Amino acid sequence: MIFLDAGKKIKGIKRHIAVDTLGLLLMVIVSSAAVQDRDGAKPLIEAVYMKFPLLELIWADGGYAGRLVEWAKDFCALALTIVKRGTEKGFKVLPRRWVVERTFGWLSRNRRLSKDYERATPSAEAFVYAASARLMVRRLAKKSS
Repeated sequence: MIFLDAGKKIKGIKRHIAVDTLGLLLMVIVSSAAVQDRDGAKPLIEAVYMKFPLLELIWADGGYAGRLVEWAKDFCALALTIVKRGTEKGFKVLPRRWVVERTFGWLSRNRRLSKDYERATPSAEAFVYAASARLMVRRLAKKSS
């Protein structure tokens, strides 16, 4: 089971990430902010499916609703479940949505990811992977000592 979400738009880019149930980064795709969420998710879902073929369930934000659900089912037999907001007023923690939001919080602590410093999308993706690797290495080092 993985979670998909597109991070906040930072000066013209959008980060689409796939995380596992612990919130650890599996894959990232950086696109222009003009790209719709569901259009940016297709290459991400394709790449995740090729890398993790045993995957069966994906949780996604409401921005990914629409034809993407049927496309994921037809393309790779994945169950894409949309987590929608309720109609009640005030703050409410959405089930499974907080996992990917927490990951964006962890990543945004890195100064290089706080703004869009990169001109090319491959380098923007590389810095997200580097920040995620740094986070995981720090956790491993903390537990082993």
